[in-house]
Amino acid sequence: MDDALFSAREKLKDITPLKRDCGRVCGSRCCRSCEGEETGMLLFPGEEKLYREKENWKILDTAGGKIVICPGTCDRDERPLACRIFPLLPVIRKDCIRAVVDLRARAVCPLARQGIRAMDPAFADAVREAGEILMADEAQRRMVEMLTAQQDELRQLREKLGGSHV
Repeated sequence: MDDALFSAREKLKDITPLKRDCGRVCGSRCCRSCEGEETGMLLFPGEEKLYREKENWKILDTAGGKIVICPGTCDRDERPLACRIFPLLPVIRKDCIRAVVDLRARAVCPLARQGIRAMDPAFADAVREAGEILMADEAQRRMVEMLTAQQDELRQLREKLGGSHV
């Protein structure tokens, strides 16, 4: 794992969206697949090797990149970066990094529907700082650029369809 990815993961190792276990608010909805579906979290470049040999973890190649499907519960130290930043994303805005609510998270996370103000400001700061760390590595930078583009596309689609956005 490259230094930028390791540092970004470490930045979010012990901080969560709330000062308590946010999974207690929603029954850990982000850690469960819907019946008949396998849903997972997108892996950042270099993370795949951490999960390749892990028992009860599965890696899938998708059009959007590699995703990891966990067994439903895990040690916090095992979580991929996408889980650690959820329900926020670091995105590029005017040549700087901002932490914003991941529009994809709104389907499962009550905090995402409430907006970033419902979360611990220290968590949002850590997501932004992790994004800044990622920008120092070319492969990680491309990942942040791709996530930013996806977020922008979702926002444009929501606006076109008349939906509000956070």
